[in-house]
Amino acid sequence: MKLLHDDESLNPIISAVNLVDVFLVIIAALLISIAQNPLNPFNSDDVTVIKNPGKKNMEVIVKKGEKIDSYKSEGKIGQGEGTKAGVAYKLKDGSMVYVPEASQDK
Repeated sequence: MKLLHDDESLNPIISAVNLVDVFLVIIAALLISIAQNPLNPFNSDDVTVIKNPGKKNMEVIVKKGEKIDSYKSEGKIGQGEGTKAGVAYKLKDGSMVYVPEASQDK
């Protein structure tokens, strides 16, 4: 007769089932956070991410379709040959305006 009236809170299987439920919720939350990652390979958008901007260890990650390229800074100042292409102005609201120079090839 005592078997029919056992307290269910003392049953170790019930606590194991509750633990499995907790892990399922954690796994579901992790999957949702991975799906919202901008560098997710299943996301079809093109994305550019800049890590540590302006520092010596800056890295630019570019995702176009399924291809991901990573460019790391070497901490050196760039140099090369070229001509002035225009002027960039920073407005009070923080936006940038680029004004190209008139072409002198004419």
